[in-house]
Amino acid sequence: MAIVVTGAAGLIGVNLVDRLLATGKKIVGLDNLCRGSRENLAKFSANPDFTFEQVDLDDIAAYREVLGRVHAESPVDEVWHLAANSDIPAGVEDPAVDLRDTFMTTYNTLVLMKELGIENLAFASSSAVYGDLGSRALDEDAGPLLPISNYGAMKLASEAAISAASESFLQRVFIFRFPNVVGVPATHGVVLDFVRKLKNTPSQLDVLGNGTQQKSYLHVEELVDGMLFISEHASDRLNYFNIGTDDAGITVSHIAENVVARVSPDASICFGTTDRGWVGDVPKFRYSIAKLEQLGWRPQLDSADAMAKAIDEIAQQEGCT
Repeated sequence: MAIVVTGAAGLIGVNLVDRLLATGKKIVGLDNLCRGSRENLAKFSANPDFTFEQVDLDDIAAYREVLGRVHAESPVDEVWHLAANSDIPAGVEDPAVDLRDTFMTTYNTLVLMKELGIENLAFASSSAVYGDLGSRALDEDAGPLLPISNYGAMKLASEAAISAASESFLQRVFIFRFPNVVGVPATHGVVLDFVRKLKNTPSQLDVLGNGTQQKSYLHVEELVDGMLFISEHASDRLNYFNIGTDDAGITVSHIAENVVARVSPDASICFGTTDRGWVGDVPKFRYSIAKLEQLGWRPQLDSADAMAKAIDEIAQQEGCT
């Protein structure tokens, strides 16, 4: 039996594949490489239990050919669907980006799973489905869910389609709602953006927004721990969980100051004037992970510790000694 991981070449995908392979499972990674890279997957090249296929999941004919062939060679037992647009501002500029890369990849995955009789799905959702609820701790029963970005809207639409499929043909479903995830290999995000800006202009770091944006951050290694724990211990047909930290989070100014200290200590920081970095940015949110704690898991690192670890990792990734 095989497991398919979509978005396998991205930050979360690479770390998930690594952990799944360590359990002796046969893994097939799918990715269109729009953000992830083959280099991220190079460490798996000698592992006979891992194969990779480059494919656009929004192209259902191409997706059907690849998944059908994979399933015929080694029956697929479950799909971990991580593929999505991760550039929220791009989706604000052009809503078709999230429709294509976030929702249609999910829709096509469900169509093909039904055709092939694959009944188990794990889905990477997001805190963006909640919208802007201010300082309220976001628990899984919060509502109404009113996303303020196309990214969040298409993640929520994906959750709805998956929920309907669980009544039709899916036997086990896991929906993971992530906060901001950090670590390596970094392909996007605030830390990578800051590090690259400082490499280009070591004397000054320009920051979108006034630095007061405050959010929780989870290290990718702990995210994968949480996902695997849920998949092993949650027993409902449709399982949905926040995975994150339960602290108040850290500010963008905190991140900027720590990146500067690590990469270019003499640089000045120039903040913007608004409390949002871009349209669709939720300036502050706090997660409730009470449901996950009740299941028996919580992260070891808080937001500040996760960020400190990620800053050093990403600085090294970008060649900063």
